[in-house]
Amino acid sequence: MSTSLKSHGATAYPKARRMRFRFGAPDPKNRHYVQGDIVMSHLVALLSSAFPPGEESFIRSVRRFSDRITDPVLKKRVAGFIGQEAMHGQQHRELNDQLIRMGYTLVRIPAFGADSRREQAVIRVENLIPARLHLAGTAAAEHYTATLARRLLTSPELQALPGDPEVHNLLNWHALEELEHKAVAFDVYRAVGGTERMRITVMLLPYLGAIPLVSLAVALSIALDPSGWHPIEVARQAVDVLRGPLVKGLTAEVGEYLRPGFHPDDIDTEALVRHWQRELFGADGELLDRVR
Repeated sequence: MSTSLKSHGATAYPKARRMRFRFGAPDPKNRHYVQGDIVMSHLVALLSSAFPPGEESFIRSVRRFSDRITDPVLKKRVAGFIGQEAMHGQQHRELNDQLIRMGYTLVRIPAFGADSRREQAVIRVENLIPARLHLAGTAAAEHYTATLARRLLTSPELQALPGDPEVHNLLNWHALEELEHKAVAFDVYRAVGGTERMRITVMLLPYLGAIPLVSLAVALSIALDPSGWHPIEVARQAVDVLRGPLVKGLTAEVGEYLRPGFHPDDIDTEALVRHWQRELFGADGELLDRVR
């Protein structure tokens, strides 16, 4: 597919918005910030914890091919992608610091900073992986996050969840930008000669393993949270999450990526992107006062 401006419409040049969210001091009485939902609180916390190191890795995977991107439109889209992902990591780190102070123990594990020994170890491992394989992993992860983003932004039930309003703002902003740049890593992968076989094979691991792995992590996180030891309530909430709009049918949607010839723009999200651009950053946008 062409990487021309016309072919990508609203998502042609992802805009890197410099955001500053206002996370208040942790409230011990409001530990489960998705009010009344222990499982969803731990799920969001674990997803947030994974974003900074994941997105920094995504940026590195694309930068490994920076000298091979010649299309000027794709170059601009890559710049927007990098700016957005860097800001996502920064803002989620701030949220993660709050979550750690609130006692979300597992959030500490991926919470290593730039130039830390753990990050350098991750970079060494990345450099041992073929560059196209690393980029294929990024393209697969971007499809997964774009699918979750689309679900969040189209579900009245998820939008109506009671909880911390600033966490809600952060997630909506992040979801919008995931849709704005959903095809960038994919298009870089194609532009540098990535094969369909590798693209599809690399997706099989998250396709088959993401929900079981995240479910185990959420169960462990709750087990480490004494205030979450309400087995009947947690079991009921877990069923609600699995049957709810975030997870039910997710594997089938993600599986669209496994179709030969698939492109992220086959799933039309332009109207959705434009709607949320207006809602969050239009003339009376909800988040204009969070932009630096």
